[in-house]
Amino acid sequence: MKRGKKYAEAAKQVDRATLYDTEEAIALVKKAAPAKFDETVEVHIRTGCDGRHADQQIRGAVVLPHGTGKTVRVLVFAKNAKADEATAAGADFVGAEELIPRIQNEGWLDFDVVVATPDMMGVVGRLGRVLGPKGLMPNPKAGTVTMDVAKAIADIKAGKIEYRLDKTNIIHVPIGKVSFTEEQLADNFQTLIGAVIKAKPSAVKGQFLKSVTIASTMGPGVRLNPAKLV
Repeated sequence: MKRGKKYAEAAKQVDRATLYDTEEAIALVKKAAPAKFDETVEVHIRTGCDGRHADQQIRGAVVLPHGTGKTVRVLVFAKNAKADEATAAGADFVGAEELIPRIQNEGWLDFDVVVATPDMMGVVGRLGRVLGPKGLMPNPKAGTVTMDVAKAIADIKAGKIEYRLDKTNIIHVPIGKVSFTEEQLADNFQTLIGAVIKAKPSAVKGQFLKSVTIASTMGPGVRLNPAKLV
């Protein structure tokens, strides 16, 4: 993959053979971010899980203490009193069956997270083919299938992020923006790592955190020492 001059210059600041401490890594990521826009800082965790086995799946959510720096648009599937509750709690969009054709036929996807009350999951299930591949299907483990829609919305708006294994057993999660202070990014990172370690499936044997890398959207990856994180 061909990289630009800015990336090449930024990459010179990172020693690929070194496993950095968290504080050093975060400082480097901020320093090496080459873009003019406020890049997102992402964490990539390669695990020792085998996601083909149901007992080695990881999926959960955690509220980052300093948020993600991103404005999150929330769609809530609810009816009657719960719909009113969702609107009052600051949901960006609230609806029921009438939203199905809009999403299915018109390709409307102007939202980042979907929350649903349990009684609406039969309706939402019809959108599985659209929402599933985009990681937007509500899920009880992530706290997005719930009767307490007000709390779900408040948590999401405050910086709740979902983490899950992809097909290569890696977890990719944003932990903030380059404009965040090093302390804010470190707090968010420690909160995320703590949650992931806690979610380790008991069926996983051997090393759980194979590698942990922090990078900005356009910058080089900085590898951490996973042994120091457990």
